[in-house]
Amino acid sequence: MKTLRLKPGKERSMQRRHPWVFESAIARGGADSGETVRVESHDGAFLAWAAFSPTSKIRARAWSFVETQRIDAAFLASVCERAVRARGLFDLQSDGVRLVHGEADGLPGLIVDRYGSGPDGVLVAQFLSAGVERWKDALADALLKATGLTKLYERSDASGREREGLKPVTGWLRGEGATEMTIREHDWKLSLDIATGHKTGFYLDQRDSRQRFAELAKHRRFRRVLNCFCYTGGFTVAALAGLKAADALEGAELVSVDSSQPALNLARANIALNGFGGEGSGVKTEFLDANVNTVLREFIDQGRTFDAIVLDPPKFAPTVAHAERAARAYKDINRLALKILEPGGVLLTFSCSGGIGADLFHKIVASAGLDANVDGYISERLGAAPDHPMTIEFPEGEYLKGLVVVRKPA
Repeated sequence: MKTLRLKPGKERSMQRRHPWVFESAIARGGADSGETVRVESHDGAFLAWAAFSPTSKIRARAWSFVETQRIDAAFLASVCERAVRARGLFDLQSDGVRLVHGEADGLPGLIVDRYGSGPDGVLVAQFLSAGVERWKDALADALLKATGLTKLYERSDASGREREGLKPVTGWLRGEGATEMTIREHDWKLSLDIATGHKTGFYLDQRDSRQRFAELAKHRRFRRVLNCFCYTGGFTVAALAGLKAADALEGAELVSVDSSQPALNLARANIALNGFGGEGSGVKTEFLDANVNTVLREFIDQGRTFDAIVLDPPKFAPTVAHAERAARAYKDINRLALKILEPGGVLLTFSCSGGIGADLFHKIVASAGLDANVDGYISERLGAAPDHPMTIEFPEGEYLKGLVVVRKPA
């Protein structure tokens, strides 16, 4: 077994079971891409078994901190089974579920979502690190065995693979079938395409936040709702569901904005799928294929305001190195949104950037409020649904941060 020897003082994070070894921490040693290495402290003490990546700044990702553990197909199968079994701990109210969440489940760089219930369900996986790429076939077999399914679609086309020296790969890894499907979430239906949709096809991590938005719509009976970066309209469907529960659809206006026409087409389809909109419904739905910043500025010029706004932008800062530039982008969209938020209105604002921590995101939104001359209460903090866990050893797993901001009444 090949060995990585760390520099003096660089063993502390691994002693706390943090799964990453950075290039700068290594004194000597190396291996082939994805090969298992023994990680040792400067004095030769065992720290972990890890997968080596010769091109990434994260040079090794830990499989196990147990010296007697053998890293083989049987070990990986047991970890996959444990991850799948753990999802039974949560009441997810959906048949779209995150089954494996990378480092949090002991499988660094592996993301696996399940769409659909029963034997017709499909797994969609992203193999984003050298280690899981090397063990791809064994992991695919283990995942299908753990779930009892027969179909697995690969969406290894995220930018993280480039940092690992891996090329993008997509397509059926096991079985085959339709890539367009409909899942159940709470009392709604949502359509997606696992081949062309973002991530593995859908943003399952926002499940609980969508439900919370539905509850807010029901309680506050929103009249004008703006969903920015709406993608396939999940928050729009949630708002409509809440208004319907309050018998408050009549006269409501909902605007959904995205720069992807295919996404907007699915948003329209999802609204129709749930029985909202259309002639005689009493509710007006508008879809704008446009840049969000441009639309927000146009609404300011027009004097158009809203009593509920959702900002769910894409990842502006994949790493800490991008944080400063991303902070400016987050501040700008929040400043513009707050300018068109009615007094007493509600803003749900999110960051899915790992390089932007919760405290920094709070400061960004606060600064945006100052520039917009808007005072607000932070009434809630939101995060990823529980099937996207953050562990005590790996705080970087908390990538999704959300704030519910209520603009103070005039």
